[in-house]
Amino acid sequence: MELKDIDLNLLVVFHQLLVDRRVSKAASSLGLSQPGVSNALARLRRLTDDQLFLRTPNGMEPTPYAQQLAGPTASALQVIHAAINQKASFDPSTSKRAFTVGMTDIGEIYFLPKLMKEVARLAPNVSISTVRNTAVNLQDEMEAGHVNLAIGLLPQLKAGYFQRRLFRQQYVCMFRRGHPLDKKTVSLSEFSSADHVVVISAGTGHGNADEILGRKKVARKVVLTVPHYVAVGHILHDSDLVATVPERLAQALAGPFELSYIRHPAKLPEIAINLFWHGRFHKDPAITWLRSLIVGLHGEGAPD
Repeated sequence: MELKDIDLNLLVVFHQLLVDRRVSKAASSLGLSQPGVSNALARLRRLTDDQLFLRTPNGMEPTPYAQQLAGPTASALQVIHAAINQKASFDPSTSKRAFTVGMTDIGEIYFLPKLMKEVARLAPNVSISTVRNTAVNLQDEMEAGHVNLAIGLLPQLKAGYFQRRLFRQQYVCMFRRGHPLDKKTVSLSEFSSADHVVVISAGTGHGNADEILGRKKVARKVVLTVPHYVAVGHILHDSDLVATVPERLAQALAGPFELSYIRHPAKLPEIAINLFWHGRFHKDPAITWLRSLIVGLHGEGAPD
């Protein structure tokens, strides 16, 4: 027997007969006629090839097979009923929801400290996992609901996705405090003459800065290339290297690593950092809550 062959209403009648043990009482409970309940029982008997209920002086007694079906059927109907009638609400103070957010290493450095502090305050039982936007098929994973939100410069997320602008930012020139370039302005010539660390952050959109510098024929003495931004703070703190990084990352690294940053001497375009979610989950109350929390903490106009 396949599920497509079963009318859900038949299972509702079956469950009510288990409760009431009389056709007349089950019909009254369901608001059906007695012939309607009898007809449903006859259809169920044909589908299951079992009598299901036997008439006795004490009412309709379930067969062993009916008793076997009783528990799973009741549980399934309860789940369906709860799903259909659940209210669109989310209580962060009691929820144990686990969220997954796609972001880069820059995102983890910049977004997570504030976010996790607020999650601990507002939703102590909620957990968050992060995945690299480039490590999974982000479009498929978000459509399937495995990744709930994504943050970054993600031009590949278009049809079927909602997005909310968090902020626009510039690229800056960053180095240790006391570096020869640690002054109000730096010329393009001084920038080019310095030793540079370059981050090849494939698939994130931040590679555009290096491409633009190349098109502008801005020469750099690149002495170190790394695949991510995680170690940049450590590297700059203990060297005379210079890095081109997004401004929000520079803000996050400056204090802990005693770094300075200035307006970039090359004219690089601003970049937009957006929050993305799939249209299937646009009204999911839990995801709506997390979106609002992120926007409140990191959107334009959010307090520092």
